[in-house]
Amino acid sequence: MINKNLTYAVVWASNDKNKYWYKVFENLLNNGYNVIPINPNEEKILGKKCYKNLSSYNKKIDTVIFVVPPKITEKILEEILIINNSRSKDEIKQIRMQPWSESKKAISFCQKNKINFIANACIMIEKNN
Repeated sequence: MINKNLTYAVVWASNDKNKYWYKVFENLLNNGYNVIPINPNEEKILGKKCYKNLSSYNKKIDTVIFVVPPKITEKILEEILIINNSRSKDEIKQIRMQPWSESKKAISFCQKNKINFIANACIMIEKNN
């Protein structure tokens, strides 16, 4: 369940209005959710400072939303494991892999490393239910 009191990082949020990752970020932001854009190629998205990676955001992130190809998801999951092993109470609690961003390798990685995840479920659909 999503909650407006949590902080969501949208991986690969973008200023390209035609991209699905822009639409997810915009939808959550416009509906009052605390969302942080993560993209090494952007400075700001919809007026919010964009962070190059999850590690460069020094505050708590509750949930990471992947809206990227599986290869990028797999790479960033390794960063999440490092973050979670280096922080105690501020660890990332949940991963959400939007449809097409998950892979067997990503799911296996989460299971092996005890990372709570939801795969193949659209956060925008859940938000509206």
